[in-house]
Amino acid sequence: MGSADDGNSSYGRKAFKRSKSHFADRVTADGRDGWPVEAGRYRLVVSRACPWASRAVISRRLLGLEDALSMAIADPIQDDRSWRFTLDPDDRDPVLGIRYLSEAYDRRESDYPGGVSVPALVDVPSGKLVTNDYQQLTLDLATEWTALHRDGAPDLYPRALRDEIDTVMAEVYEDVNNGVYRAGFATGQEEYEEACAGVFRRLDLLTSRLARQRYLVGDTLTEADIRLFTTLVRFDAVYHGHFKCNRWKLAENEVLWAYVRDLYQTPGFGDTVDFDHVKRHYHQVHTGINPTGIVPLGPDLAGWLTPHHREELGGRPFGDGTPPGPPPPQERVPAQGRP
Repeated sequence: MGSADDGNSSYGRKAFKRSKSHFADRVTADGRDGWPVEAGRYRLVVSRACPWASRAVISRRLLGLEDALSMAIADPIQDDRSWRFTLDPDDRDPVLGIRYLSEAYDRRESDYPGGVSVPALVDVPSGKLVTNDYQQLTLDLATEWTALHRDGAPDLYPRALRDEIDTVMAEVYEDVNNGVYRAGFATGQEEYEEACAGVFRRLDLLTSRLARQRYLVGDTLTEADIRLFTTLVRFDAVYHGHFKCNRWKLAENEVLWAYVRDLYQTPGFGDTVDFDHVKRHYHQVHTGINPTGIVPLGPDLAGWLTPHHREELGGRPFGDGTPPGPPPPQERVPAQGRP
């Protein structure tokens, strides 16, 4: 997720089109793109506000890569140079020594298209951006970084289920992950209605699927669940009101509300979510949609911790593996961002 080409005020005032990741190098076990998997070499730059970046935060937690892959958290409020490190002392990332993520982009290439987006993987020794390919990054964390996974790490992209996982993820991406943005940034009534209808059509189909099984594919957590979760966890807080995806609230859908609470209460999911960052980013950055910058007080977060009863459907969250331990103290979500 990056800033619009001509500033935050353009959101909702020009046609929305998600740009492809311009930097698509891969960090692999064999280093075929020149970037071998190596503990301590790379830094993952994220925003807790951003659903695309949140996929990588969750994957890193579930796989136990915290010690091997350090993480920088950007301020949820961007300025005209996009993501910045104003949450850190002296407004600089303590590892990369930069004030703006764009500096790592500039070290890689000048005049790059597509803007500055997160998640971004940066090579610490050179300070250069390696990749901002959010679609591939988490798949590589699951399959290429296995030598650095924790004991008991789950298989988030099991080979036998990849075709089905890919199909489900493609449908979720088109209609839900990206669909809420096409609705929220629509510049005309017809464009909005088509996108919004597509969001809820897919959510209805997912409801039918998840009414009979605990997880999207198979009986364990996979990459597909991570990708759906990062949109659903933001749904009532920002997409329902701010993006006008308001046929119903997630909390009014018994199946999806139980499903997303089940995931939220699973170690590695909810402990990465900062509702304060989420709400402030969408409502204060998208001034073309919300010119006052007022951040809503609701919704009440207490419901996230209520019983979901999804375990009655069976399923083994981590398969033959184990849950991750608690997040490192420096990565704990502050109290104002949690229920």
